[in-house]
Amino acid sequence: MKELIQKLVEAWGPSGYEHHVRQLIQDEVRELADEITVDPLGNLICRLGSSGPKVMVATHMDEIGVMITYAEPNSGYLRFTGIGGLLNTTLAGSRVRFENGTVGVIGMPDPFGTGRMTAPELEEFYIDVSDGSATSPVSPGTPATFWRPLETRGSRLIAKAMDDRIACAIAIESLRRLKALKKKARPNQVYFVFTVQEEVGLRGARTAAYGVNPDVAIALDVTHTGDMIKNEKMAVKLGGGAAIKIHDPGLVVPPAVRDWMVERAQADGIPYQLELLTGGSTDAAAIQTARAGVPSGCISIPTRFIHTTSETVDTGDVEACTRLLTGLLSNAAPF
Repeated sequence: MKELIQKLVEAWGPSGYEHHVRQLIQDEVRELADEITVDPLGNLICRLGSSGPKVMVATHMDEIGVMITYAEPNSGYLRFTGIGGLLNTTLAGSRVRFENGTVGVIGMPDPFGTGRMTAPELEEFYIDVSDGSATSPVSPGTPATFWRPLETRGSRLIAKAMDDRIACAIAIESLRRLKALKKKARPNQVYFVFTVQEEVGLRGARTAAYGVNPDVAIALDVTHTGDMIKNEKMAVKLGGGAAIKIHDPGLVVPPAVRDWMVERAQADGIPYQLELLTGGSTDAAAIQTARAGVPSGCISIPTRFIHTTSETVDTGDVEACTRLLTGLLSNAAPF
């Protein structure tokens, strides 16, 4: 599974430009799903099964990035805005990669003066793509993603775009495990939906849910941890198992959905922890209000340093999330 994770996290795909990631996932699931479609917004929808409750599993393909807004004349410097939620304190010195392969470095004014203590506003940052010539290889209107390769440290995996490619990997692996089961052990119609534009407003999940019209939905996404020094107090920790969401600012998980997940984790001996998130939300927040309403929950992957180039997960948590999702989907959903 590590090889798949590496391919996914190192792929290029900011919000609205997920085509490379979508093709990569299509190649992985081509022989696993009964039906594969791409909807008008770009969501990849993979169905397995044709009878029983409709279960939608949503995980987003996009990642945060930048969009070039202006090229400073004869300098190789580019001004930019964010695609998704950038953290200004992490920008200086970060590398970005454009679709054509150009790599740029983010700079800021006075980095050894006032910049040592306070991050400037976004409009003061710039990207250096100078190559020694008078022309720029990048023009306004061009998107880029942050760039770092995957690194391994014991059971920890460190990369950009774990949010939410690690969840894409879990969904693909769960689809693979379900496909290996006999048909009678697959009592649901499962729609694995790899969504677009989550980082800019949960847009893909909203349209996909309208089209799928599921009986119940499970989002897969990363969540913060509370096990770092002087961090926000939170019960979730890295290595503690799958995080079953109870509440976040966009979603109050119905007790029936929460209990469905908890009881499955307990029955299968899967390590789990309960997640109460005070900032941020997931695709489930959009899915729950589709059509007449969809009972929705979320399996979260504990992750440190979210929205940086060093998002960190634990392989034990990844396996726990995979087992929990597969267990839920291989038993009839009570909805």
